[in-house]
Amino acid sequence: MQGCQERVARAIAPGLKNPASDNQRIFRAILLTMSRPGTVTVLGSWPKPPASLHPAATAVCLALADMDTPLWLDPAAPGDARTYLRFHCGSPLAAREEDAVFAVVINGNELPDLTRFHPGTPEYPDRSATLIIQVRALEVGRGVRLTGPGILDEVRLDVDGLHSDFWQIMQQNSRRFPLGFDTILTTETEIVSLPRTVQAGV
Repeated sequence: MQGCQERVARAIAPGLKNPASDNQRIFRAILLTMSRPGTVTVLGSWPKPPASLHPAATAVCLALADMDTPLWLDPAAPGDARTYLRFHCGSPLAAREEDAVFAVVINGNELPDLTRFHPGTPEYPDRSATLIIQVRALEVGRGVRLTGPGILDEVRLDVDGLHSDFWQIMQQNSRRFPLGFDTILTTETEIVSLPRTVQAGV
């Protein structure tokens, strides 16, 4: 049995090179982007996940998810992505959106029904879901107007590879505050955080 487990482990793509220090660094970067919405941050020392997963999205999962945080993967995620995240994060895979603490959307142009993810409760708004959505490119300085806590005046964010309905959903999400989900958009190497406090002008 042990030999079989070792062979399975060798067949799975590697995670972070230095898990303890890398997880701390990535976690701090995520906190920084959450406190400064619309700020695009490059994550270094990326893992080497299966092709369907962005290294940056994977790094976020490895830093945040664990055995106590059910992880939802959309139906577009192939089996090797599911195996990789379950092995390296230890997270149970959630069958339903509403059961997820974290969710990974493989293609930002093909969004699931985001309103189904848990918005928290009035007593525990922090028990909401965080959505990790993979996109093609992020550019600050033009695009959608973002305002809210942590943003001085406004930030303009242009996202390539994200369904146009996302911004309307973000407007609805911000109106539910303190309830609502938080979002992290990721390219191959970058992340930008959009907490529920962000107001998007479209």
